[in-house]
Amino acid sequence: MYNFDEVIDRRGTNAMNTDGFRQYIFHADESMTFPYKDEEFIRMWVADMEFATPDVVIEGIKERLGARIFGYTRVSDPAYYAAFSAWCLRRYGWSFPKEQLVMSNGVIPALFELVEYICRPDEKVLFLTPSYAYFKYAADHSSRGFVCSDLINDGGCYSIDWDDLERKCAEPKTRLFIHCSPHNPSGRVWKPEELQRLAGILEKYGLWVISDEIHCDLLRLGQVHTPLGKLMPDYPRLITCMAPSKTFNLAGLMLSNIIIRDRQLRELWLERHYNFDNPLSIAAAQAAYEKGEPWLNELRAYLDANFEFVGQYLAAHLPLAKYRVSEATYLAWVDLGAYFEPGEDLPMFFAYKAGVLLEGGNMFVQNSDGFIRLNLACPRATLEEGLRRICAAVNAKHA
Repeated sequence: MYNFDEVIDRRGTNAMNTDGFRQYIFHADESMTFPYKDEEFIRMWVADMEFATPDVVIEGIKERLGARIFGYTRVSDPAYYAAFSAWCLRRYGWSFPKEQLVMSNGVIPALFELVEYICRPDEKVLFLTPSYAYFKYAADHSSRGFVCSDLINDGGCYSIDWDDLERKCAEPKTRLFIHCSPHNPSGRVWKPEELQRLAGILEKYGLWVISDEIHCDLLRLGQVHTPLGKLMPDYPRLITCMAPSKTFNLAGLMLSNIIIRDRQLRELWLERHYNFDNPLSIAAAQAAYEKGEPWLNELRAYLDANFEFVGQYLAAHLPLAKYRVSEATYLAWVDLGAYFEPGEDLPMFFAYKAGVLLEGGNMFVQNSDGFIRLNLACPRATLEEGLRRICAAVNAKHA
């Protein structure tokens, strides 16, 4: 049994979670002050966990430390591919040839590179909204345009507007579709029939596809993830992105798996990408894929209980909030539109009035006003205190 109730003090470790929130959330420096001391905040914002990394991963790092030399490193030992491909085969019934796997120090840097490699200056990137903001930033970074297709929100359950999506895929300048599966921030796990329909549209218009599947291991119990590559087995213009970072709380080790089918694009990547990896990150990821499954199973059960707790607490204390248990991720997506005017700065409100750091709908491009995103990968006591503060602040606003 693992102790997910342990409260770990992350101060003094250069953690973004504790020390970087002013810049990231509020685009401010250390001179920005609040009615709360930094150590008094409940932190429910950036998408890493407040849980200790699995012991098997730490042991894997210690074993690599024993080699005592940490020079320039690339993933060349076939044991890493064997571990990761076995993970995908065991959990998703899908695998891929070894030569298609390249490494990146994160999915976000990979997106920034790939958009530039794939899209000409006058071409556009398409994605579903609300969206992880870095899909937009990847287009902005390369001065490429972007197109959004709003998801349909039916009582908290999101679905694709197929007519709108196809119209935008058909536009001559739409070159690349970035797909988030499972979806962030809504937490949708796309069903095989949805993915099959999506694949048909993408193939019809010959779009390049980046499938960001970084949350695929973090499903509610009973849910099943289907890699898009499994349903598009022969489509050459597909890139799949997965990583151990979200799954095992390894974001700071900066290692992601990028599976590029197209040989020319892969060669371009290998030519231009700074193609070295952290030796400790490789050891950590391989240990996670080889030995981390028992920890993940217990984590998922703990997260499921946290999601249920949120629903019960909001129903009792903020009955007008619209909330649905996410099918995946450890991120709750809550509609507080009944309590706030359009355009209100919700992260600022909750930082000042509740001492809670969270992300608002304004961080998810569009189709997201009035929402907050809460990181539930924290001990139950932290979650309960965060919810108490959130609900008290909203109710005081309307007293």
